[in-house]
Amino acid sequence: MALALTACAESDRDAAQDPDASATSDGGRDTFIFAASADPASLDPAFANDGESFRVARQIFEGLVGTVPGTADPAPLLAESWEVSDDGLTYTFDLKEGVTFHDGTPFDAEAVCFNFERWNNFTGILQSESLSYYWGKVNGGFANTENGKYESCEAQDESTAVISMKSPLPEFISALSLPSFSMQSPTALQEYAADEVGGDEAAPVLPEYATAHPTGTGPFQFGSWTRDQQVELTAYPDYWGEQGQVQRIVFPIISDPTARRQALQAGDIDGYDLVGPADVQALEDEGFQIVNRDPFNVLYLGMNQANPELADIRVRQAIAHAINKESMVAQTLPEGTEVATNFVPPAVEGWSDAVETYDYDPDLARQLLAEAGKSDLTIDFNYPTNVSRPYMPSPEQTFQSVAADLEEVGITVNPVPEAWSPDYLDRIQGNPDHGLHLLGWTGDYNDTYNFIGVFFGAPSNEWGFTDPELHDAINAARYQASKDEQIAAYEAANEAILAKLPGVPLAHPVPSLAFKPEIQGYPASPVQDEVYNVITIDG
Repeated sequence: MALALTACAESDRDAAQDPDASATSDGGRDTFIFAASADPASLDPAFANDGESFRVARQIFEGLVGTVPGTADPAPLLAESWEVSDDGLTYTFDLKEGVTFHDGTPFDAEAVCFNFERWNNFTGILQSESLSYYWGKVNGGFANTENGKYESCEAQDESTAVISMKSPLPEFISALSLPSFSMQSPTALQEYAADEVGGDEAAPVLPEYATAHPTGTGPFQFGSWTRDQQVELTAYPDYWGEQGQVQRIVFPIISDPTARRQALQAGDIDGYDLVGPADVQALEDEGFQIVNRDPFNVLYLGMNQANPELADIRVRQAIAHAINKESMVAQTLPEGTEVATNFVPPAVEGWSDAVETYDYDPDLARQLLAEAGKSDLTIDFNYPTNVSRPYMPSPEQTFQSVAADLEEVGITVNPVPEAWSPDYLDRIQGNPDHGLHLLGWTGDYNDTYNFIGVFFGAPSNEWGFTDPELHDAINAARYQASKDEQIAAYEAANEAILAKLPGVPLAHPVPSLAFKPEIQGYPASPVQDEVYNVITIDG
């Protein structure tokens, strides 16, 4: 398989160097080859929530809202501007004019409303988290369920769409930057039966639209998808914005991180994501570029309070004081990684400098264990194997560092390694039978609830506790009327979380990408809003 993938990428590289096939007028190359770690789950972004699907979707599709380059902050995209009513219930979007979908369908207010009504009217299997995860989470429901925030969409004229809400949703604008809320051609959605999903919730069967006919307004249009091999896109000649040098994108599927590094070293690809910390310096020494994203994530140690050994807060405090975060970051995480004190990164509004930080103090840890009668504590420690995540590039090394600190204060650690998929997440999130565990989160958009609401907005098997006061405080913060009131409420919620100590925020790791030296202008984004029409290729 590795040889086949290499050969596939080799042929693409050769095609890129063929002056007749893909050379620019100034002799440069116009094919960009970026190794993906897996196939996209779906080419219909409304039915996707994984990074590889979103990586492809951001080239093909655009939403009403994008992000400020290099940040997670919302910015105009297909909507040139918007106004929000004082009561937070009405959003008026002024749309960009002269935009077409890749099938020639005009982008206008009717198309906007078609997409919103489509999402809200998903029924049956289409409402499952494996498909419309983000509409369900952000909106809170669907047309035929309770608690949905969305009410209606009206096309006032061709370039003005008005969205009405049943109740306020303060993160609505930020959430619209997600690829799941991209604008898609109403014509193509209907022609290729986009909502006719087969199978069942555990194994949905996607329709033709989501595998062969995704149709957006972005700078690149769909070319082909050969499963387990590659996805290919080509430039959309009638794109409304900057066309750029890159006229063709190839995403060869290379699941093994070592094989991705070797493909770069062999010249078969132009770049790849999730570079292992141990590979960064070696690749730089060989002349490759390392591009870092600003950290917009958190790596944490979870402590399941359904485990009787962790129910006593003194035990949890002892564990927190036993961990030398600075040493762990230096030994196991990429250069530039920040030590975490909150369950949100500092760039997110609501981060608080007043939280209890539980500084490294092994003597205090031993004292707290003694006070709790747990000086001989033995605890299971779950961690994943065979995976690299932006917030956790080397889980085994992080486990070893934390476990050594715990052993130093007298805690006996029982290692419980499990394969990431499907065992680990099922164990941590779906089963109360675990103790300590390593996990993390990369933010979808710049909103505090997208972190602490996901973790602590309701009881869950992961954390093993029910605290109505804390859950209510987090959810109340989400719906504060003014921004200042909301920030203050989130700061208070973060302080309450750390006082109750359901887990230990460890670090905000820096995700790294690697490129050939001739690749210029890669638009690194903390939320991976990275569109390749701005890339240039020297030589």
